Amino acid sequence: MRIGNKEFDVDNHTYVMGILNVTPDSFSDGGKYNNLSAAQRHVEEMIKNGVDIIDVGGESTRPGYTLISDEDEIKRVVPVIEMIKKNYDTPISVDTYKSNVAKAALDAGADLINDIWGFKYDSHMAETVAEYNAVCCLMHNRNIEKNPYNNILDDIMQDMKGCINIAKKAGISDEKIILDPGIGFAKTCDENLLVMNNLEKMNDLGYPVLLGTSRKSMIGITLDLPVDERVEGTIATTVIGVMKKMAFVRVHDVKANLRAIKMTEAIIKSNN
Repeated sequence: MRIGNKEFDVDNHTYVMGILNVTPDSFSDGGKYNNLSAAQRHVEEMIKNGVDIIDVGGESTRPGYTLISDEDEIKRVVPVIEMIKKNYDTPISVDTYKSNVAKAALDAGADLINDIWGFKYDSHMAETVAEYNAVCCLMHNRNIEKNPYNNILDDIMQDMKGCINIAKKAGISDEKIILDPGIGFAKTCDENLLVMNNLEKMNDLGYPVLLGTSRKSMIGITLDLPVDERVEGTIATTVIGVMKKMAFVRVHDVKANLRAIKMTEAIIKSNN
């Protein structure tokens, strides 16, 4: 798979997507990087630590988050995308579910659109991604109040097929699609743990899979720990992700998770 100017061997390696939240209210690091100089320092730190993709987010999607306008989100993310593009060659992902934001981000040089609604929120999102021939990450999500689960594992697979169909109808090719099981979205802690234990099912759909668990409430509830003490729990999920052949992990703590990936892959490859 090609993202930006780099090739990713998604069948044989797990890559690190580093989180750059340029928001005042993200659940883990809100306000830390929402000015350009702080954002650049964090980008340089992640690159130094071996990040493969940088995921820029301009609106928090934590539980109970405040919806912001397209214009405000664009003002947050575009200068950061332009700064990264100008100074570094690391592929850029943008975490948005709004087509206007996606268009502005792609115009600024983004390579990947990471949509937490899998093209189901904004009817123009798929065609926007197709127009730019960009890569997309389609995350599982649903309104469980209106549409509760019957069998969560089967339902996720069906929902993901729906997202893929939207992408394909818009003209997005298979090699431009990544899937995400949506840990922490529209799922209880027990349901998140169940999905984690069955991640390999996602591979049956035939696309690279991204796992995003970093510092999430599943870890906080399980370990009874605040958000700033969830690194070890995140690493445990990353190791499982590698063992279940996830192509990407989306994390805050790049160095620690990359070391865990390297160790896990060395063990797995020892039989070869």
